[in-house]
Amino acid sequence: MFGNEIKKNRLERGLTQTELSKATKLPQNTISWIENNKGIANIQQCVILADFYGITVDELIGRNK
Repeated sequence: MFGNEIKKNRLERGLTQTELSKATKLPQNTISWIENNKGIANIQQCVILADFYGITVDELIGRNK
């Protein structure tokens, strides 16, 4: 699921959910919800995370061509 990929991106950068929350202004409980596959991030959340990491949304969710 997409949440696993989003979590992988965070962990690769050595960030906690709290640190990511502070940096992106996304609530920590939303990050947890996404990463635990309790729901799917909306496009706005994906764009915020991808911009923060300096990658594309496709890369964020593990979509390879």
